[in-house]
Amino acid sequence: MRVDQPFARKSAPSPRHQGNVGEQPLVMIVDDDAAVREALYELVLSAGLRPVCFASTHELLDAEILDNPGCLILDVRMPGTSGLDLQRHLAKSGNPKPIIFLTGHGDIPMTVQAMKAGAVDFLTKPVRDQTLLDAVMAGIAMDASRRAQAVVVKRNIEHVEALTPREREVLREVARGRLNKQIAFDLGISEVTVKLHRGNVMRKMEATSIGELIRAWETLPAPMREAGAT
Repeated sequence: MRVDQPFARKSAPSPRHQGNVGEQPLVMIVDDDAAVREALYELVLSAGLRPVCFASTHELLDAEILDNPGCLILDVRMPGTSGLDLQRHLAKSGNPKPIIFLTGHGDIPMTVQAMKAGAVDFLTKPVRDQTLLDAVMAGIAMDASRRAQAVVVKRNIEHVEALTPREREVLREVARGRLNKQIAFDLGISEVTVKLHRGNVMRKMEATSIGELIRAWETLPAPMREAGAT
């Protein structure tokens, strides 16, 4: 059904009573209009996805489910904290959850602001079911990709933390494209020692090539890559 069409009224289950959500992707619907919430709930459910509904951004935050995989369908203008305010809050807290804005009150400046801040899409009510579902699927895929990348980054950080200070220096110089003899000269050690350290770095970083090692280095947070750099 289209979200602007009439539908049979029935209560969408509360997110606080839907069992253990585990790692199953959630489509978190936030809209102060109960009719819209219920229509969106039914639409998302009909696509084989798991929706949860909230009447305000505060309800969503209180539910403490934003760390779950999935995405948000978010009204822009609501009493209290607006959808754009929530988007900014999530970005600042390090949880850039994919957001599909759905509103009957959008304008061009608002759309530009939301999209620049990373929104998946900015849709105006009424919206075609498939258009909305396509955006939801894109949001879920985006979140899955971000989570997978976060796992890689965490693993690489742990590997770097297992290196000795000298091995970190060698890693940094290798990532800069320096040759063994150049690294040896800069660090005041022999080229043979550089080769030994580089071998240890490759093993501890679980890299099978220099290219793989450099890619792992580039995933590290900037402060870690810059620490000790001259």
